[in-house]
Amino acid sequence: MAQIVPSILSADFARLAEDVARTEHGGAKMLHVDVMDGHFVPNLTLGPPLVKCLRKVTKLVLDVHLMITDPDKFSPLFIEAGADQVSIHYEAATHLDRTIRMIQSEGAKAGVVLNPATPVTVLEDILYVADFVLIMSVNPGFEAQKFIPNALNKIRRLDRVRKEQGLGFAIEIDGGVSAENTAEVVRAGCDWLVAGSAVFHSADPAATVKEMQQIADKAKAVAV
Repeated sequence: MAQIVPSILSADFARLAEDVARTEHGGAKMLHVDVMDGHFVPNLTLGPPLVKCLRKVTKLVLDVHLMITDPDKFSPLFIEAGADQVSIHYEAATHLDRTIRMIQSEGAKAGVVLNPATPVTVLEDILYVADFVLIMSVNPGFEAQKFIPNALNKIRRLDRVRKEQGLGFAIEIDGGVSAENTAEVVRAGCDWLVAGSAVFHSADPAATVKEMQQIADKAKAVAV
C-alpha cells in the first residue's frame, strides 16, 4: 500500500499539534520531519527537542530526514527524541554502511537519500542493508519547489532492482508531490509519498490527505 506522508516543514508551527491532528484525521500513518543544518543545505530548521514534542502529541510514525553534514553524531539524538526512522544523505555520509547499521542498532529504521543529480547506481552495495531509499524530487533545502520529473525514472530503476533481486526496501519520494502527480509517482513504484505544501497549504489538510491517499490507492490497484 502506498502512503501519503505529510511533511511538517509546511505546517503552522504555532499550531503544530492541531495540524498534526488534522493529518491523522485524514488517515495519515506517518509524518515526515525535515532537519536542516544550514551547512549541507542552505536552510536551518529544527532539532531533537521538536521531535520530542511531536512524540508527545502523536503516535504516528516519525520519519526524520537528516539534511545535515554529521549524521553519525545526530542520528542517535533524534532516535532518543522519538524518531521511528531516520534517513541520511548518500552525499553526506563518509561511511554509509556503518551509519546505516548504527541507526538500526539504535532501534530505528534506516534510509539513504539521493539528491536529484546522484544516480541510483551508487546504492548497489547498500540496498541489502537499508530499510528504505528516499529519492529527492527537488533540490533539498526549501519547500514548495517544482517537481523534477527524472525522479520517476530513478524510482522505476529502484523498483526494478528490488523486484529482480527480491529485496524488501521501501521507496520514498520527497519534493513537489501533489494530488496532480500522485498517481504517476505510485505507478512508478513508490511506497511513501512525502507531501508538504500540498497538504498544509490547502484549505483542509485532512481532506487533502484523504484525497491524495484515495488517488494513491487507485493507482496502486492499477499498477498491481
